[in-house]
Amino acid sequence: MIASMRDTLVQARVGLGDLRAALETTRTRLAEERRNGLAAGIRDVETVTIAERYEAQHTQRVTVLEQKLVIQETELAMAEREVEEMTAELKLAAAGIDIAPPTPAGAGGVTSGPEASMEPDAERLKQELDSLARARRRAATEADADEKLAALKRRMEK
Repeated sequence: MIASMRDTLVQARVGLGDLRAALETTRTRLAEERRNGLAAGIRDVETVTIAERYEAQHTQRVTVLEQKLVIQETELAMAEREVEEMTAELKLAAAGIDIAPPTPAGAGGVTSGPEASMEPDAERLKQELDSLARARRRAATEADADEKLAALKRRMEK
């Protein structure tokens, strides 16, 4: 069980690296869009004219990228908390301390139903499935944001 927890933790930490890289990419793209909006400070009439024409496009791109950045930062914070929890659980398990799943509020500490009889393999499988579901949601969120940004860019080019 501990080996499985370690594997899951390693995968989660790799996922954190991916999230951080995506976040940095978004920050870079946002900075580029903001720089594009600074052309008016150049004092070249032709440059200012072109910049004014595309100002609305840049504003929309900046807005979309800012929204994406907030979502990615929130997602990263959630993933970091999950990794911290998993690390703490792994340390407890490695020390031989029994890890009990959190009891639902108002249940008086008594767990019943299918979760009460889960074997270690079933619990490990549940953890892996939860981890895969989180990764899938994260990928879907990022793909959705990228798709929206691409659609916005296509609309602006017309």
